[in-house]
Amino acid sequence: MDAPKAQFRRVATRTGRQATLSFDGTTIRATTGDSVLVALLESGALIRRLEFGAEPRAGFCLMGACQDCWVWSAEGGRFRACTTEVADGMVLSAEPQPLVRADG
Repeated sequence: MDAPKAQFRRVATRTGRQATLSFDGTTIRATTGDSVLVALLESGALIRRLEFGAEPRAGFCLMGACQDCWVWSAEGGRFRACTTEVADGMVLSAEPQPLVRADG
């Protein structure tokens, strides 16, 4: 299988504190201040597939209007990756994951 290819490339160097997040079990390094979508696209992560075919999809509008970049957090909530800033230690997935009950 081919290595993932970035769908986003920076045109200018960005400085800032580094953050690490997990997406579908893969560790992704990002820069604080970036959106989650930028981090995912820059790493080559596949956010989702088209509902009517196998084509990969990513954020469409990049401004929080199209709902094409929903991701799920380990806590069970979903959010738009394009309008959410990266935070160190985020655990995210492309699909909702079953919640683990505290009492087992």
